[in-house]
Amino acid sequence: MSLSAATVDALLEALEDEYKARATYRKVIEAFGPVRPFVNIVEAEDRHARALIALLERHGITPPEDSWPGRVSAPGSVEEACAAGVEAEIENDAMYTRLLKVVSEPDARRVMENLRSASQDRHLPAFRRCASRGGAGHGGGGGGRRRRRGHGPEPE
Repeated sequence: MSLSAATVDALLEALEDEYKARATYRKVIEAFGPVRPFVNIVEAEDRHARALIALLERHGITPPEDSWPGRVSAPGSVEEACAAGVEAEIENDAMYTRLLKVVSEPDARRVMENLRSASQDRHLPAFRRCASRGGAGHGGGGGGRRRRRGHGPEPE
């Protein structure tokens, strides 16, 4: 099944958003070190971009290169970065909700629903916890449980 033009546009918009998030969270890590939740979520954003890229390629569409590194900068503090993360994840949810209204192909819907769910169920709560603590207590990286499920992106 080939993808409709509306679905291709939606996937490309989603990919750009994932690229931007990944670049932004990398800048936060570059500026402040391996702080949580950024060290975990940047890896998730990379998986999200790869899931969209794989979907596009399966349908014969060459995905655009990531043009976001160098176009974003880190906020002034971890606290500001956490607050910005909350806003970014709220916007991400709104974007996926809007885009899913024009996507009918099952494989594209599944990927986009998984990415929206990761944003709402894992990223947003993590950034809210970070923001509620004023960005404090987030040293170290990686820690935390990691699980794999059958399909879609790994949980964050």
